[in-house]
Amino acid sequence: MELDFVTDKDHDFLAVFAKKFKARYQAGRVSIPASLGKGSIRRIDLDPDIKMVIHHYRLKEEFIIRRKSPDTIDDLVTFIFHSNESPVNMIAEGQPRIQMSGNNESAIQIASSNLNSVSHFPANTDIYFTVVAIRRDRLKNMLHLQKRNNLVESILSETTFLFYESMDRETQKVLRQITEYTAQDELNTLYYMFNVQHLLYILFQQLLQRDAHSQQPINKTDIEMLFVVRTSLLADLGKPPYLPELAAMAGMSETKLKRLFKQVFGDSIYNYFQKSRMEEAAFLLSKGGHSVAQTGYELGFSTSATSAVSSKNTTAPPQKSSPSPNNPPGNHRRCLRNHRHTPDRIGLIFGLA
Repeated sequence: MELDFVTDKDHDFLAVFAKKFKARYQAGRVSIPASLGKGSIRRIDLDPDIKMVIHHYRLKEEFIIRRKSPDTIDDLVTFIFHSNESPVNMIAEGQPRIQMSGNNESAIQIASSNLNSVSHFPANTDIYFTVVAIRRDRLKNMLHLQKRNNLVESILSETTFLFYESMDRETQKVLRQITEYTAQDELNTLYYMFNVQHLLYILFQQLLQRDAHSQQPINKTDIEMLFVVRTSLLADLGKPPYLPELAAMAGMSETKLKRLFKQVFGDSIYNYFQKSRMEEAAFLLSKGGHSVAQTGYELGFSTSATSAVSSKNTTAPPQKSSPSPNNPPGNHRRCLRNHRHTPDRIGLIFGLA
């Protein structure tokens, strides 16, 4: 299954989906045909300035969505809240597909309307994600910040921007409540509006904790290159990042790459790699049928937590370690335990107008 579409001010994703796949579209809801899978896509217009689309389905075939941006930036800010409990594959334009571990289930993406994307959904996987689009002036009034914040100002300006943020349990709970809410009464709009505001409150609490003093201008090419770097970073989690190589790949200086990567993904390249590696280790141990020794070897863990930390300043990738009399499996287990972290993120870009 593949769907290509271009967003504009009159865009209706549900109408495009229904026409493409001959699905039933009625009263703001598309029902997935039984031949394709099960589930639905719902559109909820809370008011002229706030719209929400709720995706909840399971498809028999893989699903690829290619979103093409309009020629100009409109005044919508798009928030994508994605949660998935099974392995998810993401592909960027021209890049190989990467399978992420089951622990990598949550992500929030905030994007300007002028970004292209290719999003991949695997077959036979429960898909949950919610898209909220808000007009900039309305969002500004909702936030009503008393102190200047460069990150928030970039979101509220007519510039290209992209930010990722991790999703905590509270956000996942709110999203589940929204997805499972089916009551039809006079208070529907109030219920959804309350929960949208709750989601935004949690998200901006997280965003305001970032270092927002040095927001750098970013363009489409920069974003494409950041995804190339991210793809390379995750392609071999047994190989620590080598900054000069990544910078050459992105066509950026090392300084620019470090700044933009942290600005978009909320963490340094090394920390992002380490969290992803720890996450994959937890997945392999709990669901992948791997032993501690196998996991340590495949992901390149060294004999102790201190040597793993020291690899931060490595100028050449270290050799993968394997169990030996001087490096027993217990050391690998302690290494994993000493690098506990919260799940990282996967992002999507979908447009609403």
